[in-house]
Formats: sequence, structure tokens, C-alpha cells
Amino acid sequence: MNSNQSLCSIGKFDLKLIHLLIIGILVLSFSVSFLIRSQPADFGWELHEFDPFFNYRATQYIVENGIDEYFQWNDDLSWYPTGRNVSDTSQVMLHLTAAITYWIFGGGGDLYDFTILFPVIFGSLTCIVIFALVRVIGGTTAGLLSALFFSISFPIIIRGQIGWFKSEPLGIFFGILGVYLFLSGLYSKNKKIVISKLVGAGIFIVFGMSAWGGDQFFIIPLGIFFFTLPFLRADHKFLIWTIPIFTITTLVVSLGFERLGINFVMGLGGISLIIPTIFLVCCIIIQTKSSEKSKTRNGLFFLIAVLIIGSIFLILGSDSNVIPLPSYRYLNAINPFLTTTDPLVDSVAEHATTSIQQSFLFHSVLMIFAGIGIWLLLKNIKKSYPIKNDMISFSLIFGISGVYISSAFIRLEVFASIAIIILSSLGISILIKELFSRKTENNKLKTFSIKLSFGIGLVILLMIPLIFPANSTIFALTDAPPTILNGGTQFQIVNNDWNDSLEWIKNNTPKDSVIASWWDYGYWIQTKAERATLADNSTIDSAKIQNIAKILLDNPVESWKSLQELGADYFVIFVAAERLSVNGNNDEPFFFLGGGGDESKKQWFMRIADKPLYDYLHSDGISGTNHFWNDTMLGNMLPFSLVSYVDFHTNQQSLEYQQGYTGIYVKNIKFPKDENGPFRLIYSSPSLDIENSGPVTGVLVYEINKEYIPLN
Repeated sequence: MNSNQSLCSIGKFDLKLIHLLIIGILVLSFSVSFLIRSQPADFGWELHEFDPFFNYRATQYIVENGIDEYFQWNDDLSWYPTGRNVSDTSQVMLHLTAAITYWIFGGGGDLYDFTILFPVIFGSLTCIVIFALVRVIGGTTAGLLSALFFSISFPIIIRGQIGWFKSEPLGIFFGILGVYLFLSGLYSKNKKIVISKLVGAGIFIVFGMSAWGGDQFFIIPLGIFFFTLPFLRADHKFLIWTIPIFTITTLVVSLGFERLGINFVMGLGGISLIIPTIFLVCCIIIQTKSSEKSKTRNGLFFLIAVLIIGSIFLILGSDSNVIPLPSYRYLNAINPFLTTTDPLVDSVAEHATTSIQQSFLFHSVLMIFAGIGIWLLLKNIKKSYPIKNDMISFSLIFGISGVYISSAFIRLEVFASIAIIILSSLGISILIKELFSRKTENNKLKTFSIKLSFGIGLVILLMIPLIFPANSTIFALTDAPPTILNGGTQFQIVNNDWNDSLEWIKNNTPKDSVIASWWDYGYWIQTKAERATLADNSTIDSAKIQNIAKILLDNPVESWKSLQELGADYFVIFVAAERLSVNGNNDEPFFFLGGGGDESKKQWFMRIADKPLYDYLHSDGISGTNHFWNDTMLGNMLPFSLVSYVDFHTNQQSLEYQQGYTGIYVKNIKFPKDENGPFRLIYSSPSLDIENSGPVTGVLVYEINKEYIPLN
């Protein structure tokens, strides 16, 4: 059947078989993406990770109080006692979009449930948006392939699963939509449509940056792309007004968001658009005034001059603070070779540098097809696969810059994934077009065999990452419980330790209580326990986080004094261990430590507090010294005591640490409720008392004893 055959007419629109095929593949892409992203729901219906809990609370504030009140909100549960200016320090468009879509589509349902589904819906809808983008670049086949690849992209899926009410799903949706509108606008023939698309592109790019700061990545390839346009397109009269419209829109709209504002316009983000736009206008004027033979040469000379002067200006301007520099995370993304001396940044798992092994796991065979795509685009097969030079340029710029940026942080692998999806989709579509457009003379069977073999081989290659290796496929790696159900430990377990503990705090502590803990748990405590915290996951005040790290490592009396000064009423810690099998009912159980709780984070506490590790840790960098266990607040709050060290290869034991030996512990509460120490254990979660062997987690709530009288 001819795919262009008309099936029916709806007004002036003819519905063809090809349209049904496109709709079918897009529905398939959306459905696959939705199902994979929804796997964690098998373990429990919860928000996933940490930031989503604050984002839910911020959205709830808008729903209950209105948008105007949101922009006046100083959150007094954050960073006690100063609070937090929410609209100035958070992802405003994420909260606004969620609240508005809830008002429209929520149907009066539970907002918590709505925010759990929110990232799945927008993440899956992005399959359709990336189809539109790649279709503008390289045609319908490439667009459909990109939608399918996006629906199973591991780096994108893991940062957009059910409950992942964070920045990335909506930020990527807005970012790709903005880029699509921009490229589509450059090829629209109606002037009104061109303006509306370019203005819309600028608006959605800014919306994306407001939803996720990482969306500033999209500015980089667009800015570089502007430098190439005077040399790749002849319609200079069109470019000289369209590009400024987009840039001006982006800059003006960004002024409407406090977190972006003038710092973005006058910073590296704004300059990345302003300088290329000014160059484009000036270069077109220079080329217009030049002869036909010299206009390209003159334009290139001008480009070199701008790059040299611009580089000097950026270096001198950043050194003299004329240009506001972004945070370390953004600088590291621009320069992946930049090293940090800030252990707080290093302690966050998503800031880890991407390894080659991880890149192959994330992108697999698509890396090969992306390379083929680059080669075929550079070869520029115009006869069988016409693609415009500026679209080739944009694809290569976006692809290379995406891979480059992602080398800084593992979190930014989403951009490498988008880049590789675009390049591999173009590469495969060009291969398909090349193969199926060629015929072997007088041998139809041979032609059919070649095409069939290619098709089968292509399907097998693309299916391999979905089934091998068995424990590392996207289905296996995304099938994990929400963080709050296992405390973010390395154990594949599900329990209600955190939910029960937060509910206990909510019901058994005064409403004006202040809870101290490591910053990891701040958003959980604020949202589910409804209590103020000293620090949280926004890491706004690194000095206060460093102070908490010092408190954890100080002796209990000094820690008690410091917490009194900070106004804290309770201290919460989280532990993870593994209970060994017990031979008899009367035997005291033994434990391994190190499952991902605070006992596993102590080396980061030491680095952040700028403490010498050798005072607290043995040579393995993990096992605590006697000083750690006896003389620090954390060592005394951990409900375990060392019994001995064991070498499991020889079954030898030692009371002193030896290289290669593992510590064995017994349960021991050092600050019981009925004693008058600086701290009193008033609650521990049920799983800490589990009687079966296996993983053990525990949330412990210590009351800071206001009546304690230090001896000195």
C-alpha cells in the first residue's frame, strides 16, 4: 500500500497512511517511556530522591495561597533562623507549571499523587517534542527514530522516573521545545509565524532555565550556531532581524525571573547570546559592503577578530568581576578539566565525573551510530538525503558540545544522550535512505536480500542494549525503590523507617521545634515532619553545612554547646548496617557497618569540616579509630560498638585494626533516654530492631538535653 495514499479528508487536511504510522510510533514511544519511568511505583507510591519533596511543598504553597503569595514567600522551615527566599533560590517555573497544570488537569485529586506522576508525563511528552525537533533537522524518519531512542535513553530515564519531581524532566521538555521553535521559525515563510515562533522559542528557553539551571546548556550550541549562519545561509536580510528577535526575547523574559535576572543577562549565559548576535548583524553588514569574491574572507577575518577580542574580554572581565561568574558547577561544565577543592561539591554523587565505562553503559551502540552520523553529515550526501547546510552545522555543534559538556558531571549525561540521539537518528536515517534508494540491476532478489539483512542487523544491534547484560539493562537499572523507602542506601530493600520516623517527629515534638541533621535529610524533615531544619538539600549556606560537619566530629559536650547556640532541639541521624546470622536465640547479634547511612558519610564530614582523616579513620579510609568512636558526637550517636576485627580470608580476629580486616560491631545505645547526658535517644525506627539476618536501617531521633550541665 502506498504510504502517501489518502484515507480521508478533514477539511483541507488529507489523512494519509503515513500520518497513522507517525502517530502510531509516537504513541509507542510515549507508552514505552511512560512504562519504564513508572517501574519504581512497584515498590511504593512516593516521591523519589530529596529535592522533589521541597518542590512538592512549594507547589502546594502556590495551590493553597496563590501565585502572588508565592513570590513573597520566605520559607521559615528552611535554614533556621534566617529562612529562604523561595522565588529567588529555586526552580520557579517547575512550581508554577505544576500548580497550573494541577488546577487544569488535577480534577481535585491529591496534589502529592499529581506531582508523583508529573515527571513521567512531561518526560514522555518530550518524545514528541524531540521528534518535532529532529524532523526539522533531518526529516520524518530521523524524527521517529529519535522519539524511540529518547523513550529508552538510560541517562534521561533515570533523571525522570515516577516521583522524580525535580528539574530535569520539565527543563528538558521546555529546552527542546524552545530549540524546535527556533529552528522551525528560521524556515517558516509567513512573517507572523516566524515572529511568533522565535518569540515562543525565547520564552520557552527561559522557562527551561528557570525550571532547571542546567538548561543554560542550550544557549551554548545556539550561540555557536549564530557564528556560522552568515557563512551558511544567503538570506541575510532575513537573518539580520530574526536572530535579534530571539535574543532580545530571551534576555527580556529572563529579567522576569529573580534567579536569572541581570546576573544571567550580564553573565556568561547572556553574553553567549549577545556577542554572537552582534557578530551576526555586523558580519552581514560587512559582507553586504564587500565584493562577491571577498565577502567570505572578510567575514572570516572579522570572526577571528571577534573571537580573540571576546576571549580577552571574558578573561579580564571575569578576573575583575565585571562579568558575574556562575557557580563552580557551571564553570566545571564549561571546563571539564577544572578541579575543585570544595569537598561539599565532591560529596554529591551526581557531581561525579563520568567514566568511559559509564558512557558506554549509558549510550551503548548509539555511540557507534552517532559517529556514523557525524561522518555522513560531513560527507553531506545531498542527492539521496538532502539536508540543509545550516542544519548540518547545528547538528554537529549540538552533538559535539553536548558530549563535551556531559564529561564534567554524570548528571549532565542527559545532554550527551540528547546529542547522541540526534546524531545517531540522522546517521541511521541516512543509511536507510541510501540503502533503500539503490537498486541492483536485473537482480531483485539480491536487492531484497541486502535490504532484509540490513534491516535485521539494525534491529539486532538496537535491541542488544535492551537485553544484555541482563543485570545492567535499562529495565533492571531503573527497577529500584524510591529513595525514601530505603534511605538512599545500597540495599535493595523497602521499609517505612523514614516515613514512620517523620510521622513520629510530626506528632511528638512541638511545632516550633528545630531539627538538626545532615543536610541530606532537610527536605524530608521540612515536608513530611513539618519542622524547621538548620540545613537542607539546597546547600545555600555552605558555612552552616561545614559547621554541622564539625559538630558531628566534635566531642559530645562541645557539640551540645554548638547546637544550643544554633537553637536546635533535636538531632536526627540515619544508619545502615547488615546483621549477621545468629546461631542461637541467646546470642548477641553482630553487624557490619557501611550500607550508605551516616556511618558511610563520615569521611565526607571530615573533608567538609577540614579535619585530618588520620585522626578519625584507619588506613583503609573507612574504619573509624578509637578517637572517632569514643570522642565524637557521631561516634556516640551511632548505636553500635566495635567488638573486633576479622580477616574473612583466614578467619583470624584482632582487637586492633589491621590492614584487610573488617570491623564487627554489636548494638549499643550510648545516649539512652533515661540518663542525663547531653543527648537522649527518644526514638528509633522499627527496622533497627529487626531479628532476621540481612540489611538493617535505622532513623534515630536524639533530644538535645536543655537541662544538661557540662562539667567544664
